[in-house]
Amino acid sequence: MSSFAHPIRWSLACVALALLAPPAAADGRGDSPFDDVLRLVAEGRQTFRFDTFGDEVFWGDTLRLHEALAQTTPRQALELGLKIDVEALSRRLAFDLRRGRVDLDDPANTVALLRQDAVVGVTGFFEGGQLVSVGTQCALCHSTVDDSLQPGVGRRLDGWANRDLDIGRIIASAPDLSVFEKLLGADTAAVKEVLEGWGVGKFDASLLLDGKTEGPKGSAAVLIPPAFGLAGINLHTWTGWGSVPHWNALVANLEMGGQGTFVDRRLDDAGRFPIAAREGFSNVRRTPDRVTPKLPGLHLFQLALKAPRPPRRSFDASAAERGQEVFALRCASCHVPPIYTEPGHNLHAPSDIGIDAFQAERSPARGYRTSPLAGLWTHTKGGFYHDGRFETLDEVVNHYESVLGFTLSDAEQSDLVEFLKSL
Repeated sequence: MSSFAHPIRWSLACVALALLAPPAAADGRGDSPFDDVLRLVAEGRQTFRFDTFGDEVFWGDTLRLHEALAQTTPRQALELGLKIDVEALSRRLAFDLRRGRVDLDDPANTVALLRQDAVVGVTGFFEGGQLVSVGTQCALCHSTVDDSLQPGVGRRLDGWANRDLDIGRIIASAPDLSVFEKLLGADTAAVKEVLEGWGVGKFDASLLLDGKTEGPKGSAAVLIPPAFGLAGINLHTWTGWGSVPHWNALVANLEMGGQGTFVDRRLDDAGRFPIAAREGFSNVRRTPDRVTPKLPGLHLFQLALKAPRPPRRSFDASAAERGQEVFALRCASCHVPPIYTEPGHNLHAPSDIGIDAFQAERSPARGYRTSPLAGLWTHTKGGFYHDGRFETLDEVVNHYESVLGFTLSDAEQSDLVEFLKSL
């Protein structure tokens, strides 16, 4: 079975369990508990892939991003890291793309792709055949494609970090950035400089909370993380903001501009979150609430997304087997198998891991989560740690040798890296 199919095995197991479950539930309605689970997982998949939470009010009505997209060619869109879902294309368009018969330099074809709902994580809204607005979904940042038709065009890979996405440059292309100007107290040129400075595969979820634009390594943006492999994981983000549903609600309401409810009184701390405190982001309540009803299914769907296995021959199996012993001795006290993070409150002070506190201080938790490692091979592009400060796994190992005071031979280090690639 292809490694790309691996994340759906959990759902297939649920189907089998549902078939074996008693025909009636305790409430007498005839539905087993597994029916509810399967229904919620299916709803969550739909939400993850296609629900805008009403954020077209922000991206379309406010930023007018659709106007920029209508002038963007498919080639430019692909260069910005946007992905095309081949299974959403009409048979004719897919055939023409495969044969090179689609003009990738014609913006009208970008609009045609939006009309077929084929741009992963982006929904176009049309009236009278005209593109009048645009909304975004979770999948924009947390999905990619398998490139089965051509680079950037293929079947969806739900939960994979899109490390090709230049989301800052995409936002900066919007005709009206006045909402950012107001929040940041900066002019259009300064706002564009910040957004375009994020870089490929990065996003700054804290910008509109604390207004910080630069850190010790340059831009304050961090790498887009995967959304798979979260079952059994407590704190969801690099800096331990909270659980999966908490972060989903924060992102849907405060980052995507969705229409819903979000409450986190920690954002009332004006010293640490001056923009959030000023704008009342600690208690957001919009009606109708298009976010909260979707959180249960979205949560279950993400928990169902298992980390994909690495492709065969992408690592040295014999070396990885030896590296597992090195890992058990040097790494497993924090990255506890099989979830490869610490059960419980898995948060460390910056000094524990030998890095600066900049991003930790942007979170109420003031620490760094022990990152789960399964599926590491899918998100190596852009480097490691939240900001990509280490370009290679060897650099990560060297860092911990220095911080924790141990020494590996060249062979041990090589074996350990092969084990990490095998997870």
